[in-house]
Amino acid sequence: MNGETQVQNTRPEAGLTLPQILMRQSQRFGDRVAIREKAYGIWQSYTWRDYLTFVKRVGLGLYSLGMKRGDQIGIIMDNHPEWLFSQVGGQAFGAVMVNLFTSAISSEIAGTLNRINAVYVIAQDQEQTDKLLEMRDSLGDVRKVIYVDRTGMSDYRNNDWLISFADLLEMGKALDAKDPELFHHELEKGRPDDIALMIMTSGTTGISKLAMMAHNNFTEMAASWLETLPQGVEVDWLSMSPPAWIVDQMWVGVSLVGGMSMNFPETHETVMEDFRELGPSIIITSSRFWEDLASTIRVKIGDAGPVRRRLFHIAERIGGRATDLESRREEIGPFLKCARWLSSVAIFRPLLDRIGCSRFHSAFTGGHPISPDVIRFFRSLGLNLKQCYGLTESGGIFQVQPDNEIKAETVGRPLTGMELKISEDQDVLLSSKTVFRGYYNDFEATNAAFTDGWLRTGDAGYLDDDGHLVIIGRREEIIRNKQGEAFSPDFIETRLKFSPYIREAVTFGEGRPYITALINIDMGNVGSWAEELMIPYTTYTDLSQRPEVEELVTREISEVNERLPDAMKIRRFILLYKLLDADDEELTRTGKVRRRFVYGLYLKLINAMYEDEDALDVKTTVRYRNGQVGTLETRVRILKLD
Repeated sequence: MNGETQVQNTRPEAGLTLPQILMRQSQRFGDRVAIREKAYGIWQSYTWRDYLTFVKRVGLGLYSLGMKRGDQIGIIMDNHPEWLFSQVGGQAFGAVMVNLFTSAISSEIAGTLNRINAVYVIAQDQEQTDKLLEMRDSLGDVRKVIYVDRTGMSDYRNNDWLISFADLLEMGKALDAKDPELFHHELEKGRPDDIALMIMTSGTTGISKLAMMAHNNFTEMAASWLETLPQGVEVDWLSMSPPAWIVDQMWVGVSLVGGMSMNFPETHETVMEDFRELGPSIIITSSRFWEDLASTIRVKIGDAGPVRRRLFHIAERIGGRATDLESRREEIGPFLKCARWLSSVAIFRPLLDRIGCSRFHSAFTGGHPISPDVIRFFRSLGLNLKQCYGLTESGGIFQVQPDNEIKAETVGRPLTGMELKISEDQDVLLSSKTVFRGYYNDFEATNAAFTDGWLRTGDAGYLDDDGHLVIIGRREEIIRNKQGEAFSPDFIETRLKFSPYIREAVTFGEGRPYITALINIDMGNVGSWAEELMIPYTTYTDLSQRPEVEELVTREISEVNERLPDAMKIRRFILLYKLLDADDEELTRTGKVRRRFVYGLYLKLINAMYEDEDALDVKTTVRYRNGQVGTLETRVRILKLD
């Protein structure tokens, strides 16, 4: 690692707010690069001095508009430097920031803004501004909307409810010239236990709660990360998870305390290309990212010529054998070492370079359970992919697999400063200074989140013989079949989603004689497969109901069934006629299945799988991307496995 690793001075930062740490790092690092953003194909850099300057101007601009300490401000932005400038700028003047998902519909956004009585909103572009304008009559507390991207906004210039981000910066610059000491005076008022952010929980079981996070929650988490896994000041972090999710918020603290660079891709579509150009050394992202990437690789290998395909599968078996020995802490023999090295040089390094992952020294997956098959797949390719575990209420990720103790089925050990224990009913409990301050305006839920001062994660788990945490699943989602046998739906679903042809799977079986599933096919991969075989189709619904696709998915599920205990084998399934969608409340904004909602919405289909039906006529409403609602009629078949 770089010789300037930040380890010694991490805990003292807990006595400062995030903007105060930025001030210190600006003085320390000056013209060193703090932020990079790719725009119009070119990487643009901001130094630590630039970072502070923009934060100062945003904070002073908001102050000019009338913002007061304790005001709550909404941010609806993707991963861009303006998100950081806005968030830290508001925090410098004591505001509480709340990030919302840019994918949320207008009524959802308005509902959250009204819950927090937001007085200002900083929006990404015309699309987000239009959502707010649509709901303006219901947003009585919002005084101004600040829009960042001025593209397409020329017709909005006479709307006194709106102001551009550029104009906000000019207001801040003018106030700074008029009163140069104001920013420093306000900055010093901040206290480490002040609320810095409110973050929406996933909302898998109902309406998202708002977790209140203080500055020192993030600085303590940063210190724990930097002490457990020391990162040098030249380490690059690629910001790609939504700002409304805890992971990138956690890393704002890590990058500030550790003096690291945050990097922003041009668009979601260019992430892999930007990966390759930047060559980041560390990444933490959702299991969905790794599942999709594994599917993409496997499909492309399947499309390769027979020689290349054969060579890859031989190399994969070699890498997998070595990975299995490492996980069991057994010695890798000289012949296997040599074969692994040859496989790496000839096959895996070029592949990892092509997908932008060749320079990672650590890659982490979190946010949702992932199949051990996915972990093993990437590790056999030579990518140091590890599971980690955390939640919004814990201040981020607190459980990580050590490099020399990788076990595909565990989430490793706690970070420095974290204390973990398992209750009598297998609830995973956490004690840490990173734990949140409670849920906003919800004393009952806050009280229920703790037991004797320990945070209740809501997950069932146990510690293995090596002290690694194994997560069984959400305690409230553990299923007991008619015979009384208990299991976690995640255990089955993650293994199903390792298939490149299965996008989503939701299993059922509470009090039932066997397990059933609703399956979403992967439109891209199944569509390519169908085109190769010259199978005609028009829409997702049409493709999902093709007999050839039914046979394909049946084979994939049968392969998974072979590795499952009898009680967990899937006996019936239906290929859903539509993709599960967050706009239909079937998924959370981070892509997690809202199991109770899905159960209620598709109860007729689920019951049919237990009534020995062969097919079922379906008539339902669907919401299209343009917001229109239509009617869909189709006939779904109930597919059976022995």
